[in-house]
Amino acid sequence: MKKHKSFFRAANIFLLVGIFAACAPSAPALTAEIPPAAPAISTSYASSTREALPALTDVPRTPPALPSMYQSENLNPLDTPRAYIQDTCQYLKNKWNPDGAEPGTVVMILMFNGIYRGMVETPDGMDVNDLRKVMAELKKQQFDAITTKQFLAFMERNVKIPRRSVLIIQDGRHKRENFDKNFRDYWDGWRWPIVNGWASQADTPEKLWLDNIALENEGFVDHQAQGVQVGTYMTEDTSKAVIDRELEGSLKAFAERYGKTPIAFIWPSGGFGQRPVEAARQLGYQLGFTANSRGPVMFNWVPQADKEDEYRPAYIPEGHIKDPLMTLPRYWPHQMMEAIDSVRMIGNEARDYALANKAIEFEYYDIVCAPTYGPMPTP
Repeated sequence: MKKHKSFFRAANIFLLVGIFAACAPSAPALTAEIPPAAPAISTSYASSTREALPALTDVPRTPPALPSMYQSENLNPLDTPRAYIQDTCQYLKNKWNPDGAEPGTVVMILMFNGIYRGMVETPDGMDVNDLRKVMAELKKQQFDAITTKQFLAFMERNVKIPRRSVLIIQDGRHKRENFDKNFRDYWDGWRWPIVNGWASQADTPEKLWLDNIALENEGFVDHQAQGVQVGTYMTEDTSKAVIDRELEGSLKAFAERYGKTPIAFIWPSGGFGQRPVEAARQLGYQLGFTANSRGPVMFNWVPQADKEDEYRPAYIPEGHIKDPLMTLPRYWPHQMMEAIDSVRMIGNEARDYALANKAIEFEYYDIVCAPTYGPMPTP
């Protein structure tokens, strides 16, 4: 009996130990619990989901309409500005290049012949005192004189020049004394060069050649072509022989005497026509100056007329030629002083107009031009 009691007592103790062990908290797991696998998505459901999502492609952008060309009320209604650059993208890239000329940069082209101390003998002549007034007013209104090369670079590619520039052209063969007495002070004081329309006439005295060669080498006088016979008036009806004589003769004489190729032809007495212009282009001339006074010029902006004007019968319509750079306008001496103000205003208005439309032109360039021409230049 005692053995049975001892057995039951031991069994009870063992049972109590088991109950306490079961109630005690378990030890933490030694490894991270692996989450259950996500349920598989059927192929048919995945396909239908992809088809429902929008395609991740660029939305085509519509280029804005470019603004019209700047117009000025300071021009005669018959004289309207013409563009000459056909590549719109290249034009915009040059126009807004921060290293180029700023919008509204304007060039006033002047035309002189003789400078007189006393009675003025020719319509394109000027009294020396009036010349001094014009030059002083130009300087006062912050104009600076440029050379033909600078002018060409600006007109073709918008290369930087002074925001208000003047191209001073004196036609005809002149002695050194003429340049020293009338223009030397402006060269020495302001570094203003003079462009000379030089007629390479066969009877030109040797001393006259040598004096002008020295002025050319100095940089003071920038000689450009004006034919080989003084006053040869070319028109649409001028013979090929005369046209070739004037254009080719100048090239030959300049190469022999000045050691350079003229880039401009200053039409003698202001006469020109379709055939003379085309011939000049074929021979490499890049600029041509008429005697038409229509206004100043800017990058890709040259005033031209399509028909004759009864109030200005001497002005030859040049619009039909469709080459503004070869038919550029010039101001006559009696117009210069009064025109300085209007030229300045045209430049200011053109600048404001360009800035007002800058965002539109940049957007157009970014959409249409940038893929081919690269991004717009930045400072």
